[in-house]
Amino acid sequence: MYHVFNRGNGKRDIFHDEEDSNRFIKIISKYRKIKKFKIYHWIIMPNHYHILMHLEEPRAISSIMAGIGRSYVHYYHPKYDSAGHLFQGRFKCQPVEAEEYLIACGRYIERNPVAAGIEKKAEKYVFSSAGYYCYGLEDDLTQRDPSYDGFGKEEIERQHKYRQFLREFDRDEDRVFNNLEEPAGSEEFLRRLQREKGIFVPKNGRPSRKQVK
Repeated sequence: MYHVFNRGNGKRDIFHDEEDSNRFIKIISKYRKIKKFKIYHWIIMPNHYHILMHLEEPRAISSIMAGIGRSYVHYYHPKYDSAGHLFQGRFKCQPVEAEEYLIACGRYIERNPVAAGIEKKAEKYVFSSAGYYCYGLEDDLTQRDPSYDGFGKEEIERQHKYRQFLREFDRDEDRVFNNLEEPAGSEEFLRRLQREKGIFVPKNGRPSRKQVK
């Protein structure tokens, strides 16, 4: 499970209108279907994006994100008659423990518009997975977070409790996901990353064969 993030070069806006955001969604959806990875939570903000994804083969993440980035650049520069680096370096990538941190990371991602003062309620922001969990709105990216079923027995109950969940955030929790240099998980999760061979912990989008220390 990986929390992936990137922003515009110099923190400049890279998604200026609905067409831009929809094109980025279309690109990600194409790669998701071809590479067969899952996306549980996501958001596209004017100058950055977050994706919480699950891959069977973690080493594929660099080529996937590089392909997504290139595809969007090829769309963006002709439209805006621009050139040069669109994104601020390579993407950042944070391993996330599924058991306790998956749904918390999802909340952090979907609360971005509220934190930025763009929306008062996270579920009102169009370009995110919040609408899927809060209102059952299907999109081309979101696949059901396994933790979501724990919000209730009926779908309407789950939606109601999830909306409440988005409002009950924790600043300490936010700091965990703000720091993408460190994995998000329990001490046992970190020990497991250290001892299990084949675990891939990329730093700043760069594949690493070293174990976490």
